Amino acid sequence: MSAIPRLKHFTDLNGITSEQFWGLLRLAKRLKDERQQRGANEPILANKSLAMIFQKPSLRTRVSFEMGMQHLGGYGFYLSPQEVGLGSRETAPDVARVLSGYVDGIMARVFDHQHILDMAAWGSVPVINGLSDFSHPCQALTDIFTAWEHLGDLADRTMVYVGDGDNNVATSLIMAAGKVGMNVRIVAPVGYTPSHEVLGAGEGEVAITDDLDGVIGADILYTDVWTSMGQEEQREQRLQIFPPYQVNAELLARTQNKEVLVMHCLPAHRGEEITDDVADGSASVLFPQAHNRLHAQKAVLAHLLGNVPLD
Repeated sequence: MSAIPRLKHFTDLNGITSEQFWGLLRLAKRLKDERQQRGANEPILANKSLAMIFQKPSLRTRVSFEMGMQHLGGYGFYLSPQEVGLGSRETAPDVARVLSGYVDGIMARVFDHQHILDMAAWGSVPVINGLSDFSHPCQALTDIFTAWEHLGDLADRTMVYVGDGDNNVATSLIMAAGKVGMNVRIVAPVGYTPSHEVLGAGEGEVAITDDLDGVIGADILYTDVWTSMGQEEQREQRLQIFPPYQVNAELLARTQNKEVLVMHCLPAHRGEEITDDVADGSASVLFPQAHNRLHAQKAVLAHLLGNVPLD
């Protein structure tokens, strides 16, 4: 069996093969099992450092990357928007070239996806996309990992995403699901569906509809906030459009699947895109999903910074 080609960066999922994606999933499982069984991971990132650049605030991204580095024996540190001024005080290529002389990897959570691409192009260390306006690959890797844990074989399973189908989470799910044989349905209002570019990047079956019957047969019902960071001026308009697409008990029953799982990348605007009874109900895997950010991202870190091979 030939070795799986090594990844240089983790900027989005479009350039990652199914083989590489499964390799990251298996590595995440090994690292999670190792920590649960032994209480600790091997310090495979000893003396390694990760610069974490944030233009957008985050709970899960910051804590999971910082603790992931610590669990693997390395050091991750936070750089605030004021300290870096990415794209304003200093260009992304300059930031990447400077940091490449100090650290072993860069994780950035940004508005403009081009900043991620520029840092990957100009830096000499691995660059990880912690979120951009276009893509959220770490979240999608986590989501598929969580689905795998709960459902087992993912071939021909159906993930139904309800809400704003044109955001970064929906984009990355479309790119991720096909790599493991899953089907994707986007149930969204007209005008809030994925672009042709995104649909062309998906490897599996992707169906688009504004009909709520699109949730029938879902194995996973997934939603996200209706108004993402950077879209605040659209909030009132979106609040007029999206309420029929709320994930609530009625929509859950409409799936006609008593075993359906509910996912949300968090933070949730409870009472808007999802109700409390569903978010906290028996179908919800919101918090195992959130906790898995740690394990999925440790796989990315171990591979990119620690040269751990994918198999």
